[in-house]
Amino acid sequence: MIDLARVKLHLKLDGDEEDSLVAGYFEAAKAHVAMHCDRELVETVPTGPEQMGFTPDVEQAVLLLVGHWYANREAVVIGTISSAVPLAVDRLLWYRKRF
Repeated sequence: MIDLARVKLHLKLDGDEEDSLVAGYFEAAKAHVAMHCDRELVETVPTGPEQMGFTPDVEQAVLLLVGHWYANREAVVIGTISSAVPLAVDRLLWYRKRF
């Protein structure tokens, strides 16, 4: 399971000034992954097809989402080139999606 310290390491953040902001992105990313895959995200071993555990690929997708949202806090950014982070997240999760 990912904790706040690991998320901050991924973001290369020191200090605790933005802990509540990062924690909010972390919770939102977990919810996004669960809804994207149409499964409940669980910290234990999944007990059925409606659950999904925090495997390395799922953890990486959550970290990528948090990093993307932390770096891009506005809906529109002027003067930059768009990034393909959402595609990377989709690729990490595509086979976990329930149809």
